[in-house]
Amino acid sequence: MPNSISLLSLIKTLTTLKISGPDTGVLTVQLHRPEALNALNNALLGELAELLEWVQQEPQIRALVLTGSVKAFAAGADLREMATLDAVAVMQDPRVELWQRIQRFNKPLIAAVNGVALGAGCELAMQADIIIAGDNARFGQPEIKLGIMPGAGGTQRLIRAVGKSLAMQMVLSGEPISAARAQQAGLVSEVCIPELCVERAQQVARQIARNAPLALQQARESLLKAFDTDLTTGLQYERKAFTLLAATADRNEGIAAFIEKRQPHFTGK
Repeated sequence: MPNSISLLSLIKTLTTLKISGPDTGVLTVQLHRPEALNALNNALLGELAELLEWVQQEPQIRALVLTGSVKAFAAGADLREMATLDAVAVMQDPRVELWQRIQRFNKPLIAAVNGVALGAGCELAMQADIIIAGDNARFGQPEIKLGIMPGAGGTQRLIRAVGKSLAMQMVLSGEPISAARAQQAGLVSEVCIPELCVERAQQVARQIARNAPLALQQARESLLKAFDTDLTTGLQYERKAFTLLAATADRNEGIAAFIEKRQPHFTGK
């Protein structure tokens, strides 16, 4: 179903996000609550969920870069907003649905992380398929220091990304790790100077966006399948996806372009 509103119209409604692009198939989204170090309140999460759902319906946007400021990707959840909630209100908190909507985003998502990515900020970064970090980045789940614990995927995604021992240390101590340690542990794919972090993420996103959309979708889904299934089932899923792509025009175009020594022109068909 095509979008009923334009990107320009959508941008006019945003108060906590800044948008640039799309450029060569890539849209860049900046979290923008500088007064709160981009702390994630319901308004920001709602705008992000709405924007991601809009992007899913735009075939010309093939990848998205998500970033914050040089000082902070996101410092965590908005504690002032959370402080007023009792147990019943937490169960009914709209952010549960907002996180689920964000998680359903089905295009390549690259996080460019500078500064702190703590608590919900770290959980948001881990929603990305790829994390590229400035060497000033710090990743952590400090909720334990407030008498609470991660509640938006921190315990589940972190242990899959960095392993049991380091995840236990980070969550139970609340102490963050550096960008270099995060790369060593597998949470981050690349580390660069902060000034080039967003540019590098955009470069990677453009490399991804040049590829066939259906192949990107199937490859991404197959990779994610490895997190929630055994190896045999995952291999079967991968082979089915590989076979499905044999029926696409882009597969024929990619092979023909290789044989003819030219750049392929992918259409998403």
